[in-house]
Amino acid sequence: MKKQRHPQQPFKTVPVQDACGMTIAHDMTEIVPNKSKGPAFKRGHRVQAGDICRLMRMGKNNLYVLDLNENQVHEDEAVFELASALAGPGVEFAATPREGKLELYASYPGLFRVNVDALTEFNMLDDVMCASIHTNTAVNRGDSLAATRAIPLVIDRDHLDQATAFAKSAYPIFSVSMFNPLKIRLAIIGNEVYDGLIQDRFQAIVEEKTARLGAQVLEVNILPDHQARITAQIRDYMAKETDLIITTGGMSVDPDDVTRESIEAAGFDEVHYSAAVLPGAMFLLGYTRDTTIMGIPACGLYHRTTIFDLMLPRIMAGERPGKRELASLCHGGLCRNCATCRFPDCSFGKSI
Repeated sequence: MKKQRHPQQPFKTVPVQDACGMTIAHDMTEIVPNKSKGPAFKRGHRVQAGDICRLMRMGKNNLYVLDLNENQVHEDEAVFELASALAGPGVEFAATPREGKLELYASYPGLFRVNVDALTEFNMLDDVMCASIHTNTAVNRGDSLAATRAIPLVIDRDHLDQATAFAKSAYPIFSVSMFNPLKIRLAIIGNEVYDGLIQDRFQAIVEEKTARLGAQVLEVNILPDHQARITAQIRDYMAKETDLIITTGGMSVDPDDVTRESIEAAGFDEVHYSAAVLPGAMFLLGYTRDTTIMGIPACGLYHRTTIFDLMLPRIMAGERPGKRELASLCHGGLCRNCATCRFPDCSFGKSI
């Protein structure tokens, strides 16, 4: 369906050579190939004689002079209303628009969440737009999350009000959930490690990835592939008010691999085994009322990025993903094993 054009434009056109002394109505972008892109002249700049040549080199043969009525809003004012309606907890925005846009930033480290359906509907509305990074992305303070703007230089008040009202009705479209400083305990499982045949490398991997999100592993135990001993250790961890238990190894279909059965025997109310992710298909996620358990398969040793990297930030942000969430990772769940890993700046784990 074609969008309707406004029958009466709120500006008149002035030839650039006649613009001396006039005030520029919007940021004017200059692009220098392979060097820079940005506003050469900011809104409110009064045109001087020396500006005429530069404007013409930029291809600006005419300038706009605005004459707004009460039902018209300049893009720089409109974008503040849009950003205010879109930003939820943990999201802030710049104090000054740049070329009509405002960027939204993370107020603190955490998990960035997007109401994707609502954001799509917002972008279906006339004369507004907003683009963001992917939902469920771990972010640091000051990271860029999204940017919004009004499409025309001047937006009708009714279109602006419709957009802000929708964003407020879907609040929050954008939010950042703080990472919780979870009490984490680790069980490293495998006869080969327990018997000293090989040196464990899982502990360093888990400690590095949890520390990156502000958590600390409080206790580590190495166990053989023995169901009763694994179950007893998990129960001991649960009795210590542990928020997150992580087990490594013993998750495949080999006869010696009993970690899954050991976890189930420990008394978890909810256990999900398998995820639509490679590497990480034989991942386990379980819950009691107070404790979460994650079973990391052996792929966590050999691949830099796995299902663990996708689920750990969500658990630390207070989520309790279930079977559907693990299944929904299918679209984007195949790691491409790039020679130079760029995660999280890649498609891995991005379902949309």
